[in-house]
Amino acid sequence: MSSNIESPAAPPQPKDAATVVLVRDGADGIEVFLQRRVQQMAFAGGMTVFPGGGVDPRDGEADLACQGPAAPWWAERFGATERDARQLVCAAVRETFEECGVLLVSAADGGAPDVAALAPARARLEAKELSLAQFLRDEGLVLRADLLRPFAHWITPKNEKRRYDTRFFLAALPAGQRADDRTSEVEEAGWRTAAQALADWSAGRCFLLPPTWSQLRAVAEHRTVAELLAAERAIEPVEPELPLGGAIDSLQFAEAAEYVASMPSNIPRPTL
Repeated sequence: MSSNIESPAAPPQPKDAATVVLVRDGADGIEVFLQRRVQQMAFAGGMTVFPGGGVDPRDGEADLACQGPAAPWWAERFGATERDARQLVCAAVRETFEECGVLLVSAADGGAPDVAALAPARARLEAKELSLAQFLRDEGLVLRADLLRPFAHWITPKNEKRRYDTRFFLAALPAGQRADDRTSEVEEAGWRTAAQALADWSAGRCFLLPPTWSQLRAVAEHRTVAELLAAERAIEPVEPELPLGGAIDSLQFAEAAEYVASMPSNIPRPTL
């Protein structure tokens, strides 16, 4: 006997993405590079975030010169296939360069790259005219996976239309490099201590999505970048649940009560 009840639509498959928590030591503690995205962005418009973006399938089978942990190590830490792990590491390096001009690579002889001279390639990467793998080969550069650490893993709730399976990486600002705001995707960018960013959130001066808020709290637990980088952490995926039609303060995840308690009263609660 047939039924007139329609089956619920399957949730959209989340897209793999990488986000990089870029840090440096400051006079008042560890500072984090944060960006406020332009309002017109389809995802997280107007919100304060870390640099990041989606993977490029062209990097999945690339044979790259790489220093540091190889794809199997990253795959184990992030619960991914080796191909996906390779794409995620490449995305972390590419997005950090595209969005704030910091390049986690070295020259073939181990020296520092001339980042300023690579500005044309940065624009081509952002326009997707060039893959990271091709860029590194063309310039004779070595990807420095040893400058990255696995940090967290968040998945967008199932009933969101735009979903991401995001691995968070941690990276220290390389000596001699500067992070900038030369990307069309952000209104402003700069360095703040994790504690300052969390205080700005609670005062209504910025908007933090739960993954950003959670990683800032993790950074704030440490006194120096060296201590933060050395900390061992198990990476478990976090996929918040969201009631149908619910606002952001109805998200359900382990730290949800603390997140909601930290929310300022003078900002809207957008429906996700």
